[in-house]
Amino acid sequence: QVQLVESGGGLVQAGGSLRLSCAASGSIFSIGTMAWYRQPPGKQRDLVASISSGARTNYADSVKGRFTISRDNAKNTVYLEMNSLKPEDTAVYYCQMTVATRLGGAGNYWGQGTQVTVSS
Repeated sequence: QVQLVESGGGLVQAGGSLRLSCAASGSIFSIGTMAWYRQPPGKQRDLVASISSGARTNYADSVKGRFTISRDNAKNTVYLEMNSLKPEDTAVYYCQMTVATRLGGAGNYWGQGTQVTVSS
């Protein structure tokens, strides 16, 4: 059993900044890739950024240069630093991790989502 809990969402003005956190807990042996997705109202869920176990990062073109993904393996946590926020960044943000459990299984796990709203 693995749980991902997100925090840091909220309301911010255009041009502002916000930092999201997602911490995993449970029967964790190791974590591979960590990622952030987002889903605007009425639209599909898309990848925002990912970071591999070797700390290689990947970003969607729409956030490149504005967002930074990072991880703290000791805390089983992934972060998303969001700067120069735009109204089009408004969405529910979800964290995702590939986890190998202490029971011997492995799979993808998702957080419950956290709302980010950027006002005009």
